Amino acid sequence: METLLVVDGANVVGSVPDRWWQDRRGAAERLRDSLAAPGGQSAVEGPVEVVLVVEGAARGVASVPGVRVESASGSGDDLIAEIAATAAAAGRACVVVTADRGLRARVAAAGADCAGPRSVRRRAGPP
Repeated sequence: METLLVVDGANVVGSVPDRWWQDRRGAAERLRDSLAAPGGQSAVEGPVEVVLVVEGAARGVASVPGVRVESASGSGDDLIAEIAATAAAAGRACVVVTADRGLRARVAAAGADCAGPRSVRRRAGPP
């Protein structure tokens, strides 16, 4: 079974000061595209299903082959915790990519592993 890789879009985008705040939706789309590219993530080896969770101004970013985008109707952290708990209940390996300590604690309690934003960021410069 593929490992589920859940990416906290707001946290990963916000981890690099590349003026993402000027175009939150565009920043989320660039992250999505980098995740879909070959070698776009190094957090998990082997078969992986990538889910990018977006919120706020980034809601509505479309999925692309290789990356399913989930738009949180409220808190992105709540949706990520729900996805991680559902995976754990199904016995599925799950890795959540975030630097948010509170979210890391929540998903770890559900049985998910965590990785930092650098595991999916390919470059730190502006687009």
